[in-house]
Amino acid sequence: MSYEMIAIFMFSAMMLMLLTGQRVFGAIGFVAAISSLWLWGTGGSDIPFSAVMKLMKWYPLLTLPMFIFMGYVLSESKIADDLYKMFHVWMGPVSGGLAIGTIGLMVLISAMNGLSVAGMAIGATIALPELMKRGYDKRMITGVIQAGSSLGILVPPSVVLVLYAMIARQPVGQLWLAGVLPGLMMAGLFILYIYIRCRITPALGPALTAEERAAVTMGEKLRLLRAGILPLVIFLAMMFPFVKGWTSLTESSAIGAMTAFLAAVVKGRMTRAVFEKSVRSTLAISCMFMFIIVAAMGFGAVFDGLGAVKAIESLFTEKLGLSPWMILVLMQLSFLVMGTFLDDTAMLVIVAPLYIPLVRALGFDLIWYGVLYTITTQIAYMTPPFGYNLFLMRAMAPREIGMRDIYSSIVPFVAVMVIALAINMIFPQIALWLPHYVYSTGGN
Repeated sequence: MSYEMIAIFMFSAMMLMLLTGQRVFGAIGFVAAISSLWLWGTGGSDIPFSAVMKLMKWYPLLTLPMFIFMGYVLSESKIADDLYKMFHVWMGPVSGGLAIGTIGLMVLISAMNGLSVAGMAIGATIALPELMKRGYDKRMITGVIQAGSSLGILVPPSVVLVLYAMIARQPVGQLWLAGVLPGLMMAGLFILYIYIRCRITPALGPALTAEERAAVTMGEKLRLLRAGILPLVIFLAMMFPFVKGWTSLTESSAIGAMTAFLAAVVKGRMTRAVFEKSVRSTLAISCMFMFIIVAAMGFGAVFDGLGAVKAIESLFTEKLGLSPWMILVLMQLSFLVMGTFLDDTAMLVIVAPLYIPLVRALGFDLIWYGVLYTITTQIAYMTPPFGYNLFLMRAMAPREIGMRDIYSSIVPFVAVMVIALAINMIFPQIALWLPHYVYSTGGN
């Protein structure tokens, strides 16, 4: 059997196992182990062992549990609730202001957690009831929450970009910095759409009435402003020394986790239940990611040993005559298709052994491609019929919001995200300027 056929067999077997409902790391790791034993006999058992040792020696891995713990502490201690109250009183007088404030909330939640599910949970439990109570269109607000929560995997500290960095062997710090401007640009495009749409049709997002605005004194607004700024202060306390080059990424993650913990203690919200929930959730998610990374590294080692990447590159460029940009577009389209039934980590570890070396061989920047992958994943999360965020929204939304409302709500936001993806593809410096600037001036 040729190596090309073995590679096709590996992918087919892995997809078949995933369709049977097996866990992602189990399906990928099993196929990698069986294939290595089949190809190289008992010597193939060194591949998974080597993957585990590489993972255990990779120092930046310590950032993963630190950032996840920080996010859960801020979420479970309800410090994140103060953010929405702040946006409510400051943005409410504008048509669509609470929806715009919700996007701002999602950006800050993303900067605290790095997981889209956290933004979705907070948006659905805090923002959605308030928006519905104040007469906002249900399709508008479900689209806002889904779109805003997707920023969690692009705005640093993105856990997905950490996973990409581990698999692609790229600096996590550069990837995070690369996600800053594209993430803020996408949030700005969301806000621009909401503002224009609600100006045209005010009924979609009514502003606070004069009586409601008068009920909130300036002293109350300033108090809420101080409370809402606390998570931002925590984020800056973590990121500023890193950007300035005073601390390493791992040290900054520890600062973030400790600062969030101390903030919850000072505000009297660090109860035993909050601490236990945060630790248990951190342990569960960290272990899940580690298992996936080990499986992906083992699979990638077998794939590299086959030389399958060179064979596929030859197929695309020589036999089919496709240009590097055409291949890149096809790769992004494949992520959209996979996103209808897989989550972001599954998509990455399944195709990473093929796509990442192929992107390098085609001459593209892997930091830039990490941002493109993440934006495409965001779009896939919200694309019917089986987008990941669609079902999370349905599980958390009240009964009066049906699947038809949820499906139709994301259409304009997906269009905005496609525009953002195209802009970042056409202008790579949007993603690459900040990491180049920081690292050229002494950041580490």
